[in-house]
Amino acid sequence: MNLTAVADAARPILAPSRRWTGAIGAALALRLTARARRLSNSRWWGRHTLRIQRETLRRLIGHAAGTEFGRRHSFGTLAGRPDEQLIAAYRAAVPIADYEAFRPLMQRMRESAEKNVTWPGLVLDWAETSGTTGGEKFIPVSRQMMKSNYRAALDIFAHAARFGASISNLTSGRLLFLGGSTDVTVSRAGIRTGDLSGLVTPLIRWPLSEVYSPGPDIARMTHWPSKIDAMARLTLEQDIRMVSGMASWALVLFQRVVEIAREQRPWVNSLRDVWPNLELFVHGGVKYAPFDPRVREIWSGHPSEDIPRRLEVYPASEGFIAVQDTPGDPALRLHTDIGNFYEFVPLEEIDRPDARAFTTAGVERGQRYVVVMTTCAGLWRYIIGDVVEFDTIPPDGPPRLRIVGRHRHFINAFGENLIVEDIERAVIAARDATGLRTGEFTAAPVYPAANQRAGLQLAIEFDTPPPPAAIEHFRDAFDRSLRATNVDYGVKRTGDLGMAPPKISPVPMGAFHRWMESKGKLGGQHKAPRCANHREIIDGLLATAGEC
Repeated sequence: MNLTAVADAARPILAPSRRWTGAIGAALALRLTARARRLSNSRWWGRHTLRIQRETLRRLIGHAAGTEFGRRHSFGTLAGRPDEQLIAAYRAAVPIADYEAFRPLMQRMRESAEKNVTWPGLVLDWAETSGTTGGEKFIPVSRQMMKSNYRAALDIFAHAARFGASISNLTSGRLLFLGGSTDVTVSRAGIRTGDLSGLVTPLIRWPLSEVYSPGPDIARMTHWPSKIDAMARLTLEQDIRMVSGMASWALVLFQRVVEIAREQRPWVNSLRDVWPNLELFVHGGVKYAPFDPRVREIWSGHPSEDIPRRLEVYPASEGFIAVQDTPGDPALRLHTDIGNFYEFVPLEEIDRPDARAFTTAGVERGQRYVVVMTTCAGLWRYIIGDVVEFDTIPPDGPPRLRIVGRHRHFINAFGENLIVEDIERAVIAARDATGLRTGEFTAAPVYPAANQRAGLQLAIEFDTPPPPAAIEHFRDAFDRSLRATNVDYGVKRTGDLGMAPPKISPVPMGAFHRWMESKGKLGGQHKAPRCANHREIIDGLLATAGEC
């Protein structure tokens, strides 16, 4: 494939028309003004969030009352319940469920094109998603969900404006989106299946198409190394003002842009020399902190200089869940008024049939909860799988949460009770203590065997192979952080009796992406798992890295 030709074909217009970009920016800024003002009123959201969520649930139940699922669970009766009874009655009628419970219904809706199963009419769009080791899931994306996602996207710009970004300035250049492939399959019944970004991209029409990049040709590409290269060559000559995408893949793109630019312009030192007007980086999907130093370095060449503004989002195929609303604060504000209803189940109760569930009015700080969603696309009390903690709860302000892991991604082989956040925090602490440049990583238990004690293993990318002394320093800092933040791990490590010191396994940069490609999981919608309570992931990764 001639990647230069692909990029050239996708570059009919290097800069959008000033006339249209000015009109786009003015119209968007006008539309966002009232919303940004409303979002700034934290006290109002603290008082009214429960009411908004209850009204959302009532609308969803009423809308789906005539579906097969609605009739089976008496939605017609539930919709008429008084406010004080509605949520409790809904919980009594509908059990919490994961995807396997919904799979037969989803198959009927998608494969047989059945109408009125869990959502009124025929759901035409389906987002294909999967875990790194799990099977495919097909998530319904109704017209109402498209509108919900659109409203969430507008809120990104509203919060960016609150952060000080100029909407007119952003739309005077290009907005670059690193989504998955936009190549969508269509069944005989007209059912469309693909990455969520593929389903949404066709909605980007004129005049927004004037400022959108990389355009349909590159967006459709499925081979990610080629896609990144083509995107880098295209945007090398574009005036990129905003980038949106997963931090891990954005970093790969940034590095490739600088590499190609240096071939043509030896004076290029950083990404800022190529995209001097880049103002906003919207990222989500993975924890940003592990990538922060490398993004700063590629952007400016200095660890103290960051992209002018960053804004984190919490998207999912099931719905757009939360967005950062305070600069520098890692807590993300729950989207409570865009058509989805949320419940939160204590992590330790998620597998119990009598598990308690709380609205945003009942959650507590410091408690870990599994996110459960009722969506405007026909998922009812559906377990998302993410584990969150709340930093702000009503009535103190709008609910703000942090993602701390996945309820199936943990390590507890020897009573150590480690979750994703523990591993991520310890890697960051070890990186900062040693000054080593790190990339992707994953952790798993080490099971006792002949000449091998029970313990923990971390496979982690380093840009250059560290000497043994540096690995030992990294290991000790990693271990200290885990001991300091996780009591159970600290107990098991006391005196090296229960668990041996952790084992650090260095792998070269790019090893995770090569392993993910071998699993067919390479691309903007996929992310490397941070930990697992088994060795399937880490053993596969190390085997692939050994072949490099």
